Amino acid sequence: MKGISRALWVFLLIVPLACRAQTPAAVDLMEAWRSALRSDKEYAVARAAHGAAQPRRDQAAALWRPNIGLTGSVGVATHETETRGAQFSAPNFGQSNEVGFNTSVTGGTSSRWALAAKQPLYNETRRAEQRQLATSVDMADLQWQAARQSLMVRTAERYFALALAEETLRVFRQQLDAVQRAATEAQDRYKLGALPVTDTHEAAARLAAVRAQMLAAESDVLIKRNLLADTTGLPAQALAARLPGGGAEDRPPLQPLEFWQDEAQSGNPEIRIQLLAAEAAKHEAAKYSLRSSATIDLVAEVGRDRLSGRGSFGPAGNSGNTWAVGIQLSVPIYTGGYRSAKEEEALRLTGKAMAEVAHTRERVSQQLRSAWLGLSVGAERVRALEQAMSASQARRDATRLGNEVGERSTLDLLNAENEAAASRLALAQARIGLLIDRLRLAALVGRLDETALQAANSRLAAPSVR
Repeated sequence: MKGISRALWVFLLIVPLACRAQTPAAVDLMEAWRSALRSDKEYAVARAAHGAAQPRRDQAAALWRPNIGLTGSVGVATHETETRGAQFSAPNFGQSNEVGFNTSVTGGTSSRWALAAKQPLYNETRRAEQRQLATSVDMADLQWQAARQSLMVRTAERYFALALAEETLRVFRQQLDAVQRAATEAQDRYKLGALPVTDTHEAAARLAAVRAQMLAAESDVLIKRNLLADTTGLPAQALAARLPGGGAEDRPPLQPLEFWQDEAQSGNPEIRIQLLAAEAAKHEAAKYSLRSSATIDLVAEVGRDRLSGRGSFGPAGNSGNTWAVGIQLSVPIYTGGYRSAKEEEALRLTGKAMAEVAHTRERVSQQLRSAWLGLSVGAERVRALEQAMSASQARRDATRLGNEVGERSTLDLLNAENEAAASRLALAQARIGLLIDRLRLAALVGRLDETALQAANSRLAAPSVR
């Protein structure tokens, strides 16, 4: 008996521990963010694009360095010349007229090599290309910054979406237990003749509705958990999130909307990217302007040509060495209208880019106003909802007591339970909205970083005991 009793105690200790081990452990926002940095697929694409853009700095610098090329060729060639009526003169030989010269190499061996160098001195097309490349790298840096901020917001949104879904499920489970107790009490009191049969029907209907809501909440938790798992790369079954906690806001007063609008115009990554895109379009138009048509280059070349073999006059060979250094001017006279058409296209694309800048500014301004309004009333809204939740819980407790003594109906109790659950969820959603709006506002002015994310993480409630 003593051995059986000891085994029973061991069993009773191990089973709760095993059950707790299967419960997902709550991760905080910073843990989710650090995992997302390594695992988010969209961010991985942005990382690769940023890395691919960096060599453009070297490309821009190389445009004004000399180009040096070596050419060589070996082949079979035939070379024949015939000259009549030439004049020949040489010391001690006098002068001869009507002289003829003939050379012939048929199917001989031909070889040639040349080393040429070209240094641009004046080339507005290259200058525009250099500026385009530098602009594209700046755009890539801003896109990288925007992608990082977007990942922060996306991670926070998915994290708190899971936290709210889990809270919703907890509320429905508690509500289900409360409605189940009310339904059982209504059925017992109906059998004793203390309640009408309608109370049992109302309790049964509400019980079925809460069960349906709980099943939907369970599915929503699975969906939100898998979304966060896709972002962080953490196993979905091991993910659980924490809600923002209560307490007074310790932040400085919110700056006026005009302040944030001005900050966004100079700091928003999307606006800055669009401005750089417009600048790149202007450089593209400059490549085909009249000023860019002429080029001046410093050129140098050294080479050797050789042809040897047999011809009509026996063995023969021709060879020549060349070298040259000079300045080369190139001016296109007529291109069939190609350059002017390209310039016109680029100018129209510049206008399109400027229109996109105006559209982006308007869209960012609307997003900024929405986030600012959410923050300006968010703290007061949270405090009001905290009071509403306390009042609804007190009403529920009073209604439960009144139902026990027969002064409140079962329907009154069910409505009070529903109102208490709704107020609890509304408060959780408002606290989440306050944190998300703060992160969005920081992102819209280009200030969202790990410090801001850590500040949001510090607002999380302590992990609940499961």
